[in-house]
Amino acid sequence: MTFDFDLFVIGGGSAGVRLARIAAGHGAKVAIAEDRFWGGTCVNIGCVPKKLMVMAAEYGLAADDATGFGWRMARGTHDWPGFIRAKNAEIARLNGAYTGLLERAGATIFNARATMLDAHTIDVGGTNHTAARIAIATGGHPIRPDIPGGELGIISDDAFYLPERPNRVVMIGGGYIGVEFAGIFNGLGAKVDLVYRQPLPLRGFDADLRYSLAEALDANGITLHPGHAPLRIEDRGDARRLHLSNGQHIDADCIFFATGRAPNTAGLGLERAGVALAPSGAIPIDEGFHTNIPHIFALGDVTDRLNLTPVATAEGHALADTLFGNKPRAVSLNNVASAVFSIPPLATIGVTEDEAPPGSRIFLTRFTAMRHALSGRARKTLMKLIVDATTDRVIGAHMLGEDAAEIMQGIAIAITAGATKADFDRTIGIHPTAAEEFVTLRTQTRLTGTADAKAAE
Repeated sequence: MTFDFDLFVIGGGSAGVRLARIAAGHGAKVAIAEDRFWGGTCVNIGCVPKKLMVMAAEYGLAADDATGFGWRMARGTHDWPGFIRAKNAEIARLNGAYTGLLERAGATIFNARATMLDAHTIDVGGTNHTAARIAIATGGHPIRPDIPGGELGIISDDAFYLPERPNRVVMIGGGYIGVEFAGIFNGLGAKVDLVYRQPLPLRGFDADLRYSLAEALDANGITLHPGHAPLRIEDRGDARRLHLSNGQHIDADCIFFATGRAPNTAGLGLERAGVALAPSGAIPIDEGFHTNIPHIFALGDVTDRLNLTPVATAEGHALADTLFGNKPRAVSLNNVASAVFSIPPLATIGVTEDEAPPGSRIFLTRFTAMRHALSGRARKTLMKLIVDATTDRVIGAHMLGEDAAEIMQGIAIAITAGATKADFDRTIGIHPTAAEEFVTLRTQTRLTGTADAKAAE
């Protein structure tokens, strides 16, 4: 059978664009369709604009801290509309960069919604095309809890286009998005309440990081409501009133749901192609990104495995090399570093202390960073290494504090390469930096699975 394309990619986010670009570069006849944002969530309504917002908030905090260094300055007021215009211009530039990469690679671009009619046929804006292989890379979307008055709250997609900065914000959810936007709005001058069901934010992260982040958020002036759930929202005219499971209520100008995401599989016609879905709506795949239909692949957040932009990008590249580059390879999801751009930020790679083998060696330090010795800000940096007692390999690293993500990228190389604690110890540090603490940790704090570890909990 003759097909219009060797590969048709549905979705123009990080995974889809990398797959299409590299596959076309290998000589394949490739098409890619996107009906909303080129670059996907990350570039448009995710990590890129979010980090610009974090930077905006940090400038105000830096103005506060400057007094300790002899500067006489006032924070002033923040021009939210001006910032949003600048942010939108940068995102538009990035959109153009993504389509430019695809065009230069020779891929055919469709600015239209694509749905599957059968296992080889795609409807693209009313026109049918066939492909030998199809890849689903449609990402995910934020979900809104089903509570009375839920329509009165916003989700993360909305936050990037607010016409003005609200003065009172309630963040609901203690994950990445919740703690990041709590820091953004707080840093830009809003009164922020953070509501989450767990005792601590960031479920799944190392416990020391979670405790330290909660402490830092509180020190920043964010009001924490751990262990509570939203029950309903009512419109009070000049405010939105959120009722909590403990009987309390909070009035705010904006109630922001950061309560999770779900895969974008609805309405794609996957059932007509015979593609199986998990109960969550995610597409199950094997190590080669195959769905249950061998020539149909899925990658990125739509598979709901490890929803990080660099993972999606790596998967797209690996699949292109495997299918068309004569370089078959897989992507390991072990030791994937990640960062949370809270204020202060944190970063992590490898196992948490709870996940470490019994008897693993824990090295931990908390200190006031050099900057805050003069700024007067009540903020601690935390660094932690987890070492396998049998092999001496460093199997986990965790950090909370300024530049955590930048520092952890280098640590990730060492851990991925199998570095031991002895390798860290014989590395000469760069002084004076916070990063040097990772190579000067000499005193063991505790062992996992011991009385000391239980006491630390």
